[in-house]
Amino acid sequence: MTKWIDLPPVWLAAFAALAWMQARYFDFGLDFGGAWADLAGGILVGGGLLLIALAIVEFRRARTTVMPHAEAERLIRSGIFKRSRNPIYLGDVMILAGLVLRWDAVLALPLVPILLWVLERRFVIPEENRLRRKFRADFARYCQTTRRWI
Repeated sequence: MTKWIDLPPVWLAAFAALAWMQARYFDFGLDFGGAWADLAGGILVGGGLLLIALAIVEFRRARTTVMPHAEAERLIRSGIFKRSRNPIYLGDVMILAGLVLRWDAVLALPLVPILLWVLERRFVIPEENRLRRKFRADFARYCQTTRRWI
């Protein structure tokens, strides 16, 4: 049961729920100031969903797992993975930032870097350590050519 709770979408949903509650119940009259926040928020949410979809397509093509704690069969360096080693986690952070903007959850803005930190500590670093052990030189070359985030 706990392995299903410790998944990035669950963390994103929890942080999004906190942001929504802050906007709904503790707004203190604060907002981001207009339609630009709705537009920017929509772009961030849409961009985040697109990144996640593009990454899942690459996982399917490579016939390897998308599950964060599982052992990868292959090192993916194609498609969106040429631009970011962690497009799904980047997408999660973008979605939260977009929701914070759309909901005018001004006081929830610090949740965005906190989510990034949680994702990095709980998922990115352990995954990269597994990939480093399994793919050694290939992963080292990949890290030299592709950034962790953007």
